[in-house]
Amino acid sequence: MTELPEPEAGPGQVVVRIRAVCVHPADVAATTGEIPRGPVQPPFSPGWDIAGEVASVGPDTAEFAVGDRVVGMIPWYLTRGAPGGYAEFVAADTDWLVRLPDGLDFVSAATVPLNAQTAHQGLSLVSLAMLPAGSSILVTGASGGVGGFAAQLAVQSGYRVLAQASHDDEQWVHDLGAHEVVSRSVDLSTVGPVAAVFDAIPLGEAAAAAVEDRGVVVVTRPTPAIVPARGVRQELQLIRLERELLADLVGQVATGRLRTRVAVTMPLTEAADAHRRVLAGGLRGKVVLTVG
Repeated sequence: MTELPEPEAGPGQVVVRIRAVCVHPADVAATTGEIPRGPVQPPFSPGWDIAGEVASVGPDTAEFAVGDRVVGMIPWYLTRGAPGGYAEFVAADTDWLVRLPDGLDFVSAATVPLNAQTAHQGLSLVSLAMLPAGSSILVTGASGGVGGFAAQLAVQSGYRVLAQASHDDEQWVHDLGAHEVVSRSVDLSTVGPVAAVFDAIPLGEAAAAAVEDRGVVVVTRPTPAIVPARGVRQELQLIRLERELLADLVGQVATGRLRTRVAVTMPLTEAADAHRRVLAGGLRGKVVLTVG
């Protein structure tokens, strides 16, 4: 932990007093040099998804007021950790933030931005394939953050959803609305064939084995290209910030239309241990760091 000067809000910015920040595999990847778009040189601060209160407002910034509860996503792919969310205070562009609805707590809210937007945007790539109504889609990693949102949003979109669950996590995935739950131990070549795969883990060729000829596979991080047989198309979905979409997804979580879950909360001072827990795997829900 390092003491730094408290940031000041510039034009179009507010300073957010952080109450919760989600720990993502992307945070761990940044520290090991494996994050997409190239390694980041230290020093930098990890942290994409933040929830907290507006502590101060910059010049000519009227959209938020001191004390407003907000949730947002630092576009880390642009900031590269300057700033990042692992902090007590962050100077954030107002375009990164949306209001936190009443009744939604900081910890739950912090699990939403990166995971839910990635899921929605990846499913948009599936939609471009112009699949017939009721088409089947396989979601790998549906026990996880991105996969869990993808399964729920795919059901909302009218797909017949086959969702892969971790061992002993089948009930959670079933409760997300999946039409069929597939065990993590199942050979996916025996599943389907399905019109599309949302490969949230990603598994690559193993997941592509479930897709029909000329189907589509969406992956959520760079992975070896699948063998271009049978006309199967692979699409890469990397997160981008869409503020209106974020507001809608946060609203759906607040009303219970979308579900999220938290495995454990830890104080910000234990961020290193939080990374170790993410690396160890086996979590049922997200790790969230709390401040104050």
